[in-house]
Amino acid sequence: MADDLAISVRNLTKTYRLFGHPGDRIKQFFSLGLKQYHREFTALKDVSFDIKKGETVGIIGRNGSGKSTLLQLICGTLKPTSGTVQVNGRFSALLELGAGFNPEFTGRENVYFQGALMGFTKAQMDERFDEIAAFADIGEFIDQPVSAYSSGMYVRLAFAVAINLDPEILVVDEALAVGDVRFQVKCFQRIREIRDRGGSILFVTHATDQISRYCDRALYIDEGQLISTGSPKDVVNRYFAAAFPQQGSSYSDVEQLPYTHGFTMRPGYSVSESRFGNGAAEILDFQFLGQDDTPTVPRFSTGQSIRLTFRVVFHRAIARATFAVAIATIDGITLFGVNSRDLPSHPPSGPFAPGHAVDAIFDLVVNLSRGDYLVSLSVSEEAGTQLEPLDRRYDAILIAIENPTPQRGHLYMSPRFFLAPIQTQETA
Repeated sequence: MADDLAISVRNLTKTYRLFGHPGDRIKQFFSLGLKQYHREFTALKDVSFDIKKGETVGIIGRNGSGKSTLLQLICGTLKPTSGTVQVNGRFSALLELGAGFNPEFTGRENVYFQGALMGFTKAQMDERFDEIAAFADIGEFIDQPVSAYSSGMYVRLAFAVAINLDPEILVVDEALAVGDVRFQVKCFQRIREIRDRGGSILFVTHATDQISRYCDRALYIDEGQLISTGSPKDVVNRYFAAAFPQQGSSYSDVEQLPYTHGFTMRPGYSVSESRFGNGAAEILDFQFLGQDDTPTVPRFSTGQSIRLTFRVVFHRAIARATFAVAIATIDGITLFGVNSRDLPSHPPSGPFAPGHAVDAIFDLVVNLSRGDYLVSLSVSEEAGTQLEPLDRRYDAILIAIENPTPQRGHLYMSPRFFLAPIQTQETA
């Protein structure tokens, strides 16, 4: 294993035996292999990859795709059917909720117990305990049995222990989704600290914005196989495209309709767009309108009011549709997103018959700092509280924002500054 690698996975496979009845295990034992009383399920199939020291890698995939199995194999809580895992460095793992905690022990006792498992002495844990307790912030519950903890308390204490034992490699499996927003902010601040000092981080999440924001690289796993590895943006787009595949050839049907495909010809069109949906509707064109509703190129000044329109044609009957727009940074961090269904007053969005076309119109104020940004458009079908994507064009438009005022960050808060003199007895 090379010195610059933190984790090396080679041809990793994990197969389970699934028995329909507990007694089948006994029958299988005495059958001497002459008859099978089980079926085999392969959770992970011939997976190989490397993670370098100092690298932050996110794993994405559908439920049941093998992500958690992979982390357990890396951490050694499962043995592979075949293949190898090599880990180079001291690691902390936060897998399933409360894993490794004794429910009858108090929080304090579990902290020392976890430290002992990591090879720390009682004196070393004494030095760390106050920082762990402060990070967990569960008050007097630290001296109560963890069996009385809520799921949030479990996560707070487990992460506080994992993060404060000086890990060179941190492995996290979706656990942060349980914590509240304030706690998540603390966790990701500490994750950045580990990364900045050269630590390696591997985590599973369904939050694609976390993949884009915190990861150097991403892995996409489906049905136990490594489908894609690469930049977070490319892998997330691959994941979305697989989750919402286009169905049939309905997009070609629009050629027979009196609507033009102007989208890719417009100024600002991004050839790196990612597109998915079931094809029941299609976003054909877009346009930005400035003052007096005159068409304009996508180059705006901070604080400018603009109108964004995009044309949608429906290929199948849709009872109700939702239209949406989002704006993200070049590296994939969503800054703004809204859909028509959530706006306080919007016109009826349906029904739409095959061949029906509409222009979706959003009026926006561009409160963004100087820089380049990507705009995404979508039309979805309302199915109860869920939205079924019909056509989503992610990162489809590149816009440029100009602002002569130097500042940091992406948002523009229209700052004004004053000094108010304080009246004293001497100046009165």
